[in-house]
Amino acid sequence: MTEGKLLSVKEIGQHNSPSDCWIVVDGQVWDLTEFHQEHPGGPAIILKYAGRDASKAYNEAHSPSVIKKTLRQDQFKGVLDYSTINSEWLKQPPTENSRVMLDNEKPPLTTLINAHDFETVASKTVSKKTWAFYSSAATDLITRDANKSCFDRIWFRPRVMRNVRSIDMRTTVQGTDLSFPLFVSPAAMARMIHPDGECAIARACESKGIMQGVSNNSSFSVEELVQAAPNGSFFFQLYVNPNREKSAELLHQISSLPQFKAVHITVDAAWPGKREADERVKADEDMGVPMSNVKAKNDTKGGGIGRLMSGNIDPGLTWDDIAFVRKHTHLPVCLKGVMSADDAILAMEAGVDGLLLSNHGGRNLDTSPPSIITLLELHRRCPEIFDKMEIYVDSGIRRGTDILKAIALGATAVGMGRSMLFATNYGQEGVEHLIDSKFTLPFFL
Repeated sequence: MTEGKLLSVKEIGQHNSPSDCWIVVDGQVWDLTEFHQEHPGGPAIILKYAGRDASKAYNEAHSPSVIKKTLRQDQFKGVLDYSTINSEWLKQPPTENSRVMLDNEKPPLTTLINAHDFETVASKTVSKKTWAFYSSAATDLITRDANKSCFDRIWFRPRVMRNVRSIDMRTTVQGTDLSFPLFVSPAAMARMIHPDGECAIARACESKGIMQGVSNNSSFSVEELVQAAPNGSFFFQLYVNPNREKSAELLHQISSLPQFKAVHITVDAAWPGKREADERVKADEDMGVPMSNVKAKNDTKGGGIGRLMSGNIDPGLTWDDIAFVRKHTHLPVCLKGVMSADDAILAMEAGVDGLLLSNHGGRNLDTSPPSIITLLELHRRCPEIFDKMEIYVDSGIRRGTDILKAIALGATAVGMGRSMLFATNYGQEGVEHLIDSKFTLPFFL
């Protein structure tokens, strides 16, 4: 698709309205008139670049293959005639965010020694939009903060005089061997922080022998992730689409790749949470539609990137839909986002293969219980569940002591999401460095 009619910037610029919208991505001209209303990130970001070059904005969030796989052949209009480029064409939108610090101003990776360090660096080096999306949580941040503080309130009773010259921390998740009971929780749009995005995470997980959860809103396709880490292990986080045919097609695609070991149905995000830090960037550059002089305005629905990405999530999801997922995959089916023993019991009765106790990192319903509290509740209300399925925990994991506490309380493995995104600021090497940051030390102590 590299060949096609040469199109001048003047001709491209004439297609600059919602009813006639062309954009340029990496020199290729596409007609997005039909697609912009279906865009998971909302139409505004596309319409902002109508009749213009959207390569920079596109490449911050998507891999090169996404547009070719998403659009039809007839929506490809031709290629940009570079000889017609003028100074007006090269101008960036006036509200384009710049990084607070340049990449070469980031501190050396060797000076970062824990997850908190990666978060601090990210807060100073990524764009305002990226930081808001990654760091935001629902309303008063009570659940987000409690996720960590509840781990801090659990005390060890260390036992001494044990031979710990060598310990075996290997485990299995749905039959897949892991070097350590840790996985990367699914987190969307990793390319916003590094060009390699989820591919960098995949390569790091492959090299360290842990599993990667892939978001339904990943910047890269599942085929690209498997190509990046052919010996890696993945599970897929599924948001069930209102159009069940699209979910069925996606499940068949995942199931055809042997590197994918399970499907996790997301059950805690029927509607987008009110992430106020994320909402505050909605009137920034991505929310303006310059050719119509329309700017995003505050409303009562919440906003930001998280809200815009929720358009392909079915709020009508019920327990009956587990059978639909089972019908379209041979992989183990788990539920991601269980927050009560009552639902865990229903999941056990439904015969699912695993539960990921998660409150979405505190990003959806504030004052939802911390996952470690839900884990304790399972012991009190339905202890038999630990013999019937695998139980995973995420939300609030920052230290090796957090991992050890969850494992000691019955979890099969634990996940880290935000921290891995912040480590991706340094690419594959950053994620590997975080995984190596003495997470295993408490297991010796």
